[in-house]
Amino acid sequence: MLGGGDGTVGASPQAQSPPAAEDVRAQLEVLLASPDLDASARVRRFLRYVVEETLAGRAQRIKAYAIGTEVFERNADFDAQSDPVVRIEAGRLRRALERYYLSVGALDPVVITIPKGGYVPHFASRTAPVAGADPGPASLAPVPPADPPPRRRVPWPATVACLAFLGGLLLWVPWRDGASRTPQASAPFPPGGPTLVVLPLEALGEPAAKSYADGLTEEVLSQFARFKEITVIGRETSRSILPGTDMARIRRDLGVRYVFEGSVRAAAHRLRITGRLIDAQTSAVLWSQTYDEDLQVRDPFTIQDDIARRVATAVAQPYGIIQRADGTRTGSHPPGDLEAYACTLRFYDYRAALTEESHGAIRTCLERAVAAHPDYATAWAMLSVLYLDEDRFGFNPRVGASPPIQRSLEAARRAIRLDPENVRALQSLMMALFFARQPAEALEVGERAVALNPNDTELLGAFGTCLGQAGAWQRGAELIEQALARNPGHSGYYSGVLAVYAYMQRDYVRAEGLIRQSALEKFPLYHFVAAVIYAQLGKAPETAEARDAFLRMRPTIFEHWDDEMAKRNYRPEDAAHFAEGARKAGFPVPTRTAAETALQASTSPH
Repeated sequence: MLGGGDGTVGASPQAQSPPAAEDVRAQLEVLLASPDLDASARVRRFLRYVVEETLAGRAQRIKAYAIGTEVFERNADFDAQSDPVVRIEAGRLRRALERYYLSVGALDPVVITIPKGGYVPHFASRTAPVAGADPGPASLAPVPPADPPPRRRVPWPATVACLAFLGGLLLWVPWRDGASRTPQASAPFPPGGPTLVVLPLEALGEPAAKSYADGLTEEVLSQFARFKEITVIGRETSRSILPGTDMARIRRDLGVRYVFEGSVRAAAHRLRITGRLIDAQTSAVLWSQTYDEDLQVRDPFTIQDDIARRVATAVAQPYGIIQRADGTRTGSHPPGDLEAYACTLRFYDYRAALTEESHGAIRTCLERAVAAHPDYATAWAMLSVLYLDEDRFGFNPRVGASPPIQRSLEAARRAIRLDPENVRALQSLMMALFFARQPAEALEVGERAVALNPNDTELLGAFGTCLGQAGAWQRGAELIEQALARNPGHSGYYSGVLAVYAYMQRDYVRAEGLIRQSALEKFPLYHFVAAVIYAQLGKAPETAEARDAFLRMRPTIFEHWDDEMAKRNYRPEDAAHFAEGARKAGFPVPTRTAAETALQASTSPH
């Protein structure tokens, strides 16, 4: 069964003696070149690393630390217990291999698996399936090359082009008037939300363009499917669409709102990749981009992974092209199922503005949405964040209700039960656990969410903030900078977080430059950050202005200073540093904070 067992394929009746090393390497190259292996570029690097290390007789070195530092480029202080990236990616690799061997790889002569409980791969030979078995699409699997290709740069072999072409013939079903394939959508999907179909990219120029186009189409589709706020039509349906089919027919037959199309042109060692997002109703081009690549500089897998990530981030992320287009579209529609989806769009507007007025309206809207659609995981996740903001920002607290952090956790866990791989649900659980003073559990959930969708800037911003507050300032800042690069329109928030990072590093000059770029009018806490930065620099007028603005907005926060620091999980030294700056700024901070008491106790001789 898919996703079960120990990561093996379950073809033991066909097992023979262990395969030769050259046969394993040939199978490895087939796997790495196959668009049917549903794995990102870094998961493929993981696979290459463990296979090559095992064949070289170094299986004993294949531990989480070695993989984390050598494959995922973690620092020398990498701790596999607090950073579960290796466990997460190993699980993804096991599932990808299992699916591959149950489909197109059913006749491959060598089976590579990663048994659970470790990361050392297992190799097995097998014969053809027993007589009478239905091989399905796997009867078209390529024959591995006799000589293994070079390790460093892996061109997409002609066998993959043949496989993609023949597989397309097998899956292609001509459209008939009035008939269409059933879309394969992520579930549960937003009521009234956007639907997208990814058309096979057109191959232009040299014959090799077909391989590149097929691989990139698969990776783009996989990257889009990570965003649960949109429904992505399955690959079989998209492959069945004939070239040149007009947008009106695609919209009519599939009911999609958006169409992604493009092309790959190959000439010598150059690639030109174009992508366009089209409104299926109006045929208007909403977004278009061209990417030029040199195969002598970067290998095809790296190009494929990078371009697909950039496309998906621009088009499908919470602040991307689809979200903006749908925000305009839903504004003129009457209430109904579409209202539930409109609430999720307004959630991102709230996150950008972060005002008490918008908080109350969106909370009410989302509560109506989950009452009407109790299986709508994304709405539950967003409602969890709204409940959390009652606690951390003091927005619209409900008298007589259960504590907001409890409601936040309950809503997040319900979202996870409905859709365990919904990134917004994982983000909300991460945030709720973090403010429930369970930072280790929160960061583990955050790692899982980022592994599922490293392109989601809303997630990167939230996770980077949590990491920083828990003391991992360097990695937190790296994620925030990634989010800033991919979503510069939200720079007012990201700049403020980076200003806190610079403050904690005592780089007050850089902190001042960053806080001046932040949206102080949207994020009240940044007035506090600005005041302590100016105070450390001895800028009295700027300090007084920022201090007075913050006290007008949050006059009672200093009555609960220790609690505010504790629930944000600041390390004692970081909370003490804030207290030091706050006193210089003239804030009514307690004479001796809990963090300062803890620091003094830890340094006093016993």
